[in-house]
Amino acid sequence: MNDQSSTPKTPRNAASWATPVDRMTAGDLPTDAINLNVTGRRPMSPLQGFGQLWQKTYRIRLDGDAVPPETLIAQWKAHFPEFWPKGNRFFGAVGGVAPGDVAVLNVAGPGGMKLSTGIRVMYADEESFSFMTPEGHMFAGMITFSSFVENGQTLAQIQALIRANDPVYEISFRLGFGHKAEDAFWHQTLRNLGAHFGQTGTVSQTNVLVDKRVQWAEAKNVWQNAAIRTAVYMPVYLLKRLINKS
Repeated sequence: MNDQSSTPKTPRNAASWATPVDRMTAGDLPTDAINLNVTGRRPMSPLQGFGQLWQKTYRIRLDGDAVPPETLIAQWKAHFPEFWPKGNRFFGAVGGVAPGDVAVLNVAGPGGMKLSTGIRVMYADEESFSFMTPEGHMFAGMITFSSFVENGQTLAQIQALIRANDPVYEISFRLGFGHKAEDAFWHQTLRNLGAHFGQTGTVSQTNVLVDKRVQWAEAKNVWQNAAIRTAVYMPVYLLKRLINKS
């Protein structure tokens, strides 16, 4: 009998996966970035959130096949912050999206408020890339960005598998404005991406309620609520900016 090695084989796409970590750590940031709810926070999967579990799929079709999926993904990763709606900031690593990167997000909220949160890049290759959210984010989940050809047309897709992170966020989703804000954000992102390639397609959306139950054991997540913590911190942040300008 031939000897068989007991050493497990390395997966072909091993380099595309981020190394597991217990806590996120953000790198150097510009002085105007608000980093309150990223460094030291755990990544949160959809299993760890509080609210109903949703799968949301957003798509935009590009006319013809002039833009190969690999080109689209390469451009999307390299210029990711540029496709976000105005008023939202993505402070990521220089050079684009790569496995293990941690980015700080300053997201526009109602009344000029800012929400400080972040993401960690869990996977990235030539065809797709995925983010996981931290404790305190609006939702616990994974968001995957991909591109493929369907019926001779290149599609760009964003697919989110998400639960509201705590009861406060879940209320906003149940009342509708949480979903509305999230949907508008990704619709505009895809329109901006299409415009980058000279396209003006229409964004389609599909929602699937995967699990209608809430997870009461995760109600304690409200302690890390990034919206509440950012609101409490904002007067301090504004005072610091005034002092630095004087």
